[in-house]
Amino acid sequence: MVFAMELRITQYGEPVLREKGEKVTEFGPKLKQLADDMVETMHAADGIGLAAQQIGKALQFCVVDVHFPENPPEYFYELDGKRIPFDMFMPMALANPQVEEIPMTHSDYDEGCLSFPDMRGVVKRPDRVRVSYQDIDGNPHVLECEGILARCIQHEVDHLNGVLFIDQMERKALGKLEKKLKRLKRETRDWLKTNG
Repeated sequence: MVFAMELRITQYGEPVLREKGEKVTEFGPKLKQLADDMVETMHAADGIGLAAQQIGKALQFCVVDVHFPENPPEYFYELDGKRIPFDMFMPMALANPQVEEIPMTHSDYDEGCLSFPDMRGVVKRPDRVRVSYQDIDGNPHVLECEGILARCIQHEVDHLNGVLFIDQMERKALGKLEKKLKRLKRETRDWLKTNG
């Protein structure tokens, strides 16, 4: 039996966070191990999503877990056309996800990111999306969702394309983080000089 292990989360300023991920072409046990390690890492950091770039791999792969048993989701979601219990598909791993916006409303929300410790900022995103993806065995799925699940997936898929949540913020929200961002980038640069 192989156990999941916690991985180091890349920080703002590391080049891999700006890299578009390569398509996942190999499915099976190795990808399952990567998913398990990423979920372990995400949970240890109290996150709800983690992209491959955030553990140093430029790959079209991410994990998501917005399952809070004490607070079941009241928003709309359907996996492959059915509303199945969250327990059956959370945490979820998404390979090669493609997000399609469903024309509805957009909302502002105060987002954070594990690669930007102690930073949050308002980001406007579509309220509902349709996501086509493959699971760890390569099987295709379609998830239509809204609420925190839709937002989390959009945030992670941005990562897979080298886009960060600070790129999606309005100038005013970004301005409030300017000093923290410069400090984090400097700390990351210093860390890379020693450990890179």
